[in-house]
Amino acid sequence: MSKKYKQFQQGIYKPVNATKYVGVSLPKYRSSYELKFFRWCDNNANVVKWGSESISIPYMSPVDNRVHHYYPDNIVQIREGDIVKNYIIEIKPSKQVAPPQVKNRKSQQRVLFEQVQYAVNTAKWEAAHQWCIKAGFTFLLLTEQELKI
Repeated sequence: MSKKYKQFQQGIYKPVNATKYVGVSLPKYRSSYELKFFRWCDNNANVVKWGSESISIPYMSPVDNRVHHYYPDNIVQIREGDIVKNYIIEIKPSKQVAPPQVKNRKSQQRVLFEQVQYAVNTAKWEAAHQWCIKAGFTFLLLTEQELKI
């Protein structure tokens, strides 16, 4: 697999409990955070089924005002007591879930890139949240703090 972001751990995950994984092909992790979450889903007895980038949610990009498609990192069905809940999970480093900080050492190009990326991500997350309300899911944004990395 070619590495899109060379600074992050990437690869293909082979589920141990393959019957729980719903997907056409094996899941690809793009960070150690995603790999940890894949392992948690695969090995947690309360996870009924899970998938990776298996649904498409349309969103309006604030960059070009056109509709694009967002593929959330994971879809997970979890048994919580006597009920089963459905979640859409996005996994990001904590520095990417808050508005970017303008610091003296950053170039203007870097600051602009981070601002655009944050605006696009915010539009994706809002679209996912609205999709979840209509579909009876819960949207969760997980960082290394929630994943305990």
